[in-house]
Amino acid sequence: MGLNTFPLFSFERYYNQNDTRYFKQVGVLGDYYDLRDSIDFTPWLECFTGGIIDELMRVKKGLEQVSVTPETSHNSHNLIILEYIREHGFIADKDYAKLTDRAKATRILDFKQLIEMRRIDRKGKGKNTYYMLAKPFE
Repeated sequence: MGLNTFPLFSFERYYNQNDTRYFKQVGVLGDYYDLRDSIDFTPWLECFTGGIIDELMRVKKGLEQVSVTPETSHNSHNLIILEYIREHGFIADKDYAKLTDRAKATRILDFKQLIEMRRIDRKGKGKNTYYMLAKPFE
C-alpha cells in the first residue's frame, strides 16, 4: 500500500506568494559550472528551504486536524468497509450486508460515521447509493 502524497504538497504556493524574493535569489543566468565558485548560494538555499518548511507545516496542521481520537479511531466494522473499498473500488449497502450481520439501520450508521470522519464519500442516491474512499484534503 503506497501513499500518494501529490495532493498533499504544493510547493508552488509558497514560491508564488514570494515570487519577487525567490526570483531575486535565482536571477543569475549562465552555466552553473562556470558560476558555482563565484556565487554564494546561501540566500537561495534559505529561500528554497523556507518553502519546504512552510509546506511541511501546512501539511502538519492538516494532519493534526484529522488525528486519531476516540471519535476518529476505527472499529472492526469500519475496517471491513474500508478494506472492501480498497479491494473493489467501492461498496454498496448490499455488499456490506453480505459481509456482516448488522441491521440495515446500523449499517447506515457505520457508513455515516466514516463519512463524518472524511474517510469515504457517498455517491448516487437511493438504491444506487455506493461509497468510495474520500480524497485527502479536499
